[in-house]
Amino acid sequence: MTEGGTALVRVWDPIVRLIHWLLPVMIAACWATAGDGPETLHQAAGLAAGVLVGLRLLWGVVGPRQARLSGFLRGPRAVLTHLRALRQGRAPRHLGHDPAGGALALALLACIALTALSGWLRSVAGIPQAGALEILHEAAAMATLGLAALHVGAVILASRRQGESLIAAMIDGRKRAE
Repeated sequence: MTEGGTALVRVWDPIVRLIHWLLPVMIAACWATAGDGPETLHQAAGLAAGVLVGLRLLWGVVGPRQARLSGFLRGPRAVLTHLRALRQGRAPRHLGHDPAGGALALALLACIALTALSGWLRSVAGIPQAGALEILHEAAAMATLGLAALHVGAVILASRRQGESLIAAMIDGRKRAE
């Protein structure tokens, strides 16, 4: 497939893209209903976010090559090397997630999962540490918000550096071929 003479390749499949866009909707619903909002809507959106994380992790094991966690998760050394190369303006372009982006994606999924799990545990009757769970839930929610902001900033910077819209790529699933 080409666009304006440039070869395009499919990078992200519809399931990855759907989960990617539904997660911020569920998180926004959770933030909008936290505290003063309808508790049942908050719980439903949190549960949906947790289920979406679970589906993404499952798809990361059984899905196509670009969706697989093994395709974009690298060790700390690769992440640090990539960050150094970025700072020096020598980082290579990656068709999917670069090492830092993969680490950020995993951290974001982990924080969303921790927020959903701690929220679910808080809603279960008979949990004696409700105070500790509430603190954990709110800390994980704040970490999720911070990581989401970092993700958006990184996408904007990478789009500028690579000369292509990563947002458009996450909508239609295609990027410029390497």
